[in-house]
Amino acid sequence: MALMLAGCAGDRGGLHASASSKYPDVQASPPGAAQCHATSAAENATAAAATNAARRAAGLPDVQPNAVLARAAAAHACDMAERGMMAHRGRSSSGPAARVKSLGYAPRLTAENIAAGPYSLNRVLAEWNASGGHLENIRIPQVREVGIGRAVGSDGRTVFWSAVYGAPK
Repeated sequence: MALMLAGCAGDRGGLHASASSKYPDVQASPPGAAQCHATSAAENATAAAATNAARRAAGLPDVQPNAVLARAAAAHACDMAERGMMAHRGRSSSGPAARVKSLGYAPRLTAENIAAGPYSLNRVLAEWNASGGHLENIRIPQVREVGIGRAVGSDGRTVFWSAVYGAPK
């Protein structure tokens, strides 16, 4: 199985990118019961460290791991895994900005990277850091925080990943 990746600018300074028109949904596993995981502080710190490595290479300031963004990312990963669908639009949300706002995070901007495949946290972070569109999200200058989430699809091997990047108001 190949690693499938997608990045979405989400909400930049009030301008909304349409995830559905630019990034097609991908059926990555059968829909069904998923194994949904809460993001640990260590996983979120690992995501921030990988993000910061890419940002430092571009002369950008570090980001901090954010638990609210991680909750939003984990919930979206779970939603994708239950549907078996890698997509920026959720079952009940239009994109990352709506998801973080529903958890009380007041964003100035949001962006999201997603992936699906049988891969570890370190592998998916490396893939995003090596992919042009994903790297663009990671290197949005205003981004200050990151959260990551994962869930395993009904097939027991497809891992759905979501990383949410944010800048609070």
